[in-house]
Amino acid sequence: MGCDPVQIQVLLPLPLSGPFDYLAAADMPLRAGDFVTVPLGSRTLQGVVWDMSPKKSNIAAEKLKFVLEKRDLPALPSSLRQFIDWVAAYTLSPPGAVLKMAVSVPRAFDKPKTRTLYRLSPDLPGKLTESRGAVVKAAISDMPLSLKDWAELANVGQGVLRGMVKAGQMAPVEIIGDSPYAAPDAALIGPRLSPEQQQAAEHLTQMVRADQFKPVLLEGITGSGKTEVYFEAIAEALKEDGAQILVLLPEIALTAQWLDRFEAQFGAPPVVWHSELTPVQRRRAWWALREDNPERRARVVVGARSALFLPFVDLKLIVVDEEHSATFKQEDGVMYQGRDMAVVRAMQTACPVILASATPSLETILNAQAGKYDWLYLGERHGTAILPDMKVIDLRAEKLKSGTWLSDPLRAALTQNLARGEQSLLYLNRRGYAPLTLCRTCGHRMECPHCSAWLVEHRKGGRLSCHHCGFSCAMPKTCPECDSTGSMVACGPGVERVAEEAQALFPEARIAVMASDEIASPADLRQMITRIADHEVDLIIGTQIVTKGHHFPMLTLVGVVDADLGLGGGDPRAAERTWQQLEQVAGRAGRADHPGQVLFQTYMPDHPVLAALVSGDGQAFLEQEAQDREQQNLPPFGKLAAIIISGKDFNATAKTARHLAALAPKNSGITVLGPVPAPMAFLRGKHRFRLLIKADKQVKLQKSMADWLNSCALERGVTLQVDIDPYSFF
Repeated sequence: MGCDPVQIQVLLPLPLSGPFDYLAAADMPLRAGDFVTVPLGSRTLQGVVWDMSPKKSNIAAEKLKFVLEKRDLPALPSSLRQFIDWVAAYTLSPPGAVLKMAVSVPRAFDKPKTRTLYRLSPDLPGKLTESRGAVVKAAISDMPLSLKDWAELANVGQGVLRGMVKAGQMAPVEIIGDSPYAAPDAALIGPRLSPEQQQAAEHLTQMVRADQFKPVLLEGITGSGKTEVYFEAIAEALKEDGAQILVLLPEIALTAQWLDRFEAQFGAPPVVWHSELTPVQRRRAWWALREDNPERRARVVVGARSALFLPFVDLKLIVVDEEHSATFKQEDGVMYQGRDMAVVRAMQTACPVILASATPSLETILNAQAGKYDWLYLGERHGTAILPDMKVIDLRAEKLKSGTWLSDPLRAALTQNLARGEQSLLYLNRRGYAPLTLCRTCGHRMECPHCSAWLVEHRKGGRLSCHHCGFSCAMPKTCPECDSTGSMVACGPGVERVAEEAQALFPEARIAVMASDEIASPADLRQMITRIADHEVDLIIGTQIVTKGHHFPMLTLVGVVDADLGLGGGDPRAAERTWQQLEQVAGRAGRADHPGQVLFQTYMPDHPVLAALVSGDGQAFLEQEAQDREQQNLPPFGKLAAIIISGKDFNATAKTARHLAALAPKNSGITVLGPVPAPMAFLRGKHRFRLLIKADKQVKLQKSMADWLNSCALERGVTLQVDIDPYSFF
């Protein structure tokens, strides 16, 4: 008599409420984490075994469907399954939606390809031609190689090798899977560290050796060598066979110099993980991380926040570089803060996590002050470099000429810098030519038809674009409202308009615009950085991508065109974020032997952010910021969540928002504000309303919100999104 089937639960990578019950044949060798093929309605899907001994199902056993197949894939590690459950519970997201981020590698389910390599036959003749003898001498034990690799190693043509194969002097070997990544070498000697850097590096290497969870804040002024210091921790982790390291960077497409520095230090590039990889590249990385053989396993991964959901086998260290960056927050789908989730992943894996920044987030600083995190500080610029001199240009006194955006003092500084043969940077965090186009006859403003946003002019392509939904159209020759010809005018500056003004002022200068519109790929960025580093550019005009840790030795002048940009609005982190951004861009100046200067154009010279930058007293600014947040019970002193209700039908969306507000919890310590139309009330063709939830620190916010949301039915066509710890309020 056959054994009874086993009841299990399978989680599917879909935004469903949880795992589904299935039956597995008794002779099917399953364990938690295995990939399986299961039926769901009329579809056949891939899922992951989530629980081998679930509670008794409400569905009768005879109605449960059977698992169709166990896939020949390595099981999802228990640490990653635990992490997925934690993220889902914290963000109030469906577990399947979180799982989808961990298995977003469609070709991982493909059968690994077979490659033919060749090794020397054991019974070689005593006499060989000179070329064939060179092949024998070049052999590395009995390691099989491709004909191309043999040819390069022995410095012979592939015809020689094909002749040896035909003569039976080389034997083919069938290899399943991709070739392994080159292993970084921890024994290579890096740059010499200063005493301050050496002390910090020793602290980090001791943490790695302790092999237990410990967060540490590595704070250091711009140019102090934070990367070189945490490279020492990576080198220490690499000494253990098969140990893996994850380095998170805020925008992987902007890190060409970081990748070059890593390869120079360790002799091999890391495995890169980001959204621009091809499916084949993603599959290769995914399999290499799950490799059981430590010698073939991918060791160091550098990636965007999504790399947190990769299936590491033996994770020993996590580094979050530029930990303050707002780009670590995912703003769609599962809305999570990558920095915070990195700390959780490290805690669950029992490994240290390094949070590095020149301008740490207030949350991280307070954790360090409270002793929850170790705190290392680097206060000296590496080598002979010194901090730049910072000054404010008061635009209330220095009146700008009509249609211009560069004040006389900034123009004079640029002139002097160019005369000295040094590089300058003009910073404006606004892409395109102009943020608004209107008709001077009737006042009509060009707006996106799908969003409540102005269209941004991009003069280089002669188009108007929406930076929220991607809508684009040609610049109209007549006003769509009043049919006036030649009446459409640009209002306000973007980087293209500043570049136009700079080119008119300095016609002989070599000018480059560094913005995401101009840089289509990591390769384009690498080429741009090389041109700047080789001094083929005199004047850089850029958006926030110039703040991402680039090192340009001849860059000595930074001019911030609009230092007030970003200080307005209802974002409680606006001041902190602006301070971080301007401090980072200021840090690009004077990073080598030449002293630097930074000029901030502003209409608010007395603003605390600018006062902190000019005085260099960031600590006083952050202390005041902490006091302001504490008084308002805002994070990190209180909890904050947002609910975004959206739908194509305005009335149905508004009705759902009002109904949700009427059912809001009346718990002590929770305040629900709204609903109100979102600042971006119409986005990608949908109407949007927001509710903001403020709660005391001790309140179990997720439980209260889950009970609340489960009690509310949505109108047809209306969707609801929860944002725990919101970072944007559009």
